[in-house]
Amino acid sequence: MKIKKTYAFAFWISLYLSIFSIILYYFIDYVLLKLPISIKFLAIFIIIFFITTFIVVQYNLEKFIFQRIKKIYEDVSILDASDLNKTPISSDINSLSRDVEKFAENKQEQIKQLNLRENYRKEFLGNVSHELKTPLFTVQGYLLTLSDGAVNDKLIREKYLQRANKGVERLIAIVKDLDLISKIESSDLTLNKQPFNIVSLLQEVFELLEMKAKKRNVTLIFDKKYDYPVMVIGDVERIEQVLTNLLVNSIKYGKLDGTTVVTIELHKQNEVLIKIADNGEGIKKQHQARLFERFYRVDKSRSREQGGSGLGLAIVKHIIEAHNESIFVKSEYKKGSEFSFTLEKVEKI
Repeated sequence: MKIKKTYAFAFWISLYLSIFSIILYYFIDYVLLKLPISIKFLAIFIIIFFITTFIVVQYNLEKFIFQRIKKIYEDVSILDASDLNKTPISSDINSLSRDVEKFAENKQEQIKQLNLRENYRKEFLGNVSHELKTPLFTVQGYLLTLSDGAVNDKLIREKYLQRANKGVERLIAIVKDLDLISKIESSDLTLNKQPFNIVSLLQEVFELLEMKAKKRNVTLIFDKKYDYPVMVIGDVERIEQVLTNLLVNSIKYGKLDGTTVVTIELHKQNEVLIKIADNGEGIKKQHQARLFERFYRVDKSRSREQGGSGLGLAIVKHIIEAHNESIFVKSEYKKGSEFSFTLEKVEKI
């Protein structure tokens, strides 16, 4: 075991004082008083003097350092006072400096994270306000127009009521999506996991989105023909929601007259990777890290023109993570994007 630095310090102080006392004793007795020197007496005196000096120096040093270091620890709250009672007192100020430096770094990191969260909270509240305000004002505008007399015109009445209904539907979609995210984050969402054929589910989603894809002349295809079922484990309803959101984004933000290709491949021994790739405009690198944030939009003006709640990718991420799986994004600006996620593979019997 290493000798505590306070012991070393007390040892050297006691040694120096002992040597000084020997020299002083020799000078007074032998040089000044001309008295004979008793080696035995001198040895006993030096030993007693050394031990006494060591104990006194060590006790006062420990008391001095303990009180001040304890005060520092209490001030910065690195350790509880009870921790100090279990820790040997040391004069290693470098160790204390490292603790204080580490504490300061941790506090700075905490402050940084709190600032990021505060900025995120402000941005999130601003986005929620904007997303709700736009359809609300739209609905209000149509209803006020109708109440001012336009309701008597059948054509205007029908048109404005339809537009107001679309605004209400968008509000309902936003509230439903927020409610879903809230349930997932609070672990209130119960997943009904069961084996299912991911190929069949994809084909069903293709059929559901056929009309939406035709409007932009986007072709939804598999990378190859899957003659056999690919069985995975998950909540069919939630995974369908994931596929729908990813494919809708691929259609909306992909290339006009473009193609969306879905690939199913073995990722690990017990996992399947589902890839959804388009040849659209892609996403700049600076936006990719924030794609799964609520209401985050790469191109705000274009995104709102396309509609949607702005929560699609956030929901996708939460659902996949609720399955204890992973989601990935690869994109190159002007060349296209690829979103992929893993699912547990059904073991062959």
